[in-house]
Amino acid sequence: MVFVFGPLFSGKREYIKNVLGYSEEDFAFCPEEAGPVLVNAQELAPNCPDLEALCEVLCAREVVSAAETGCGVVPADPVERAAREASGRLCVLLAARAEKVIRVWCGLPEVLKG
Repeated sequence: MVFVFGPLFSGKREYIKNVLGYSEEDFAFCPEEAGPVLVNAQELAPNCPDLEALCEVLCAREVVSAAETGCGVVPADPVERAAREASGRLCVLLAARAEKVIRVWCGLPEVLKG
């Protein structure tokens, strides 16, 4: 699995399409949808009771994409803070299991693993 992450609107989807060779039809937005590329994985973490199990399901995809949620001001609301924490933990699990990890920042890819 290739894990692509970075800030919102940083060029992750364009990178997946233009460099990795996938089309918009290949994108899935939840684990129940078919397709080799799952995007916005960070949105699945906040309400998930078992991040390890979720990670295993996501690792079956060819590409998983997530937006970074750990940069910036820490939310004062405990629910938002817990959601941010869960998203970060999921990204750590995905990066550990991925064959290749790529951070896209301002449209520029940086290979961190693989």
